[in-house]
Amino acid sequence: MFTGLISDIGTIIDMTASNDTTRLRIACAYPADGIALGASIACSGPCLTAVHIATEQGRTIFDVEAAKETLERTTLADWRIGRRINLERSLKIGDELGGHLVSGHVDGIATVLARTEYGTTSRFDIEAPWPLARFIAEKGSVSLDGTSLTVNSVEQNRFSVLLIPHSLAVTTWNEVVAGSRLNLEIDQMARYAARLADPEARS
Repeated sequence: MFTGLISDIGTIIDMTASNDTTRLRIACAYPADGIALGASIACSGPCLTAVHIATEQGRTIFDVEAAKETLERTTLADWRIGRRINLERSLKIGDELGGHLVSGHVDGIATVLARTEYGTTSRFDIEAPWPLARFIAEKGSVSLDGTSLTVNSVEQNRFSVLLIPHSLAVTTWNEVVAGSRLNLEIDQMARYAARLADPEARS
């Protein structure tokens, strides 16, 4: 589990495709001895498993592998060497829950329609896939590229979020523009509420 509060920005330094799996090598600022083999790390949304940890040229390096399901459901197939990605370590018992509960299981891909600047704050208008739109509510929570955000407004399958200067500075959101594709994870509470409200699910 995660909170959607980004704790580092990593850089992809190598990618290797093999059959239906892609292996990524990511450089980050996390201490190498603080990452256990098999640890879960959210990489711009998807929860991936660290399968190798090393230190190279003073940088911590960890490898993850993405299977066919992850490649098809997320933006990972678009990633290239040099791309910067939002990172978050998994939640520990006793950690502060400053965002909202995020599983790292991406539901689909959202598309940025427009970015508007309001002084130092940026508004992003975003289009969600229609099957996921009903789970997004005004003032509710949503995870976009691993970042926990509050939904500002909703109209059909379009919604907006606002990012303050701090959030823009400590994530990759300053690189997001109209046309950018984002990993979308809906709020788990919305998912379960919709399931409980479904008459067929109760039969």
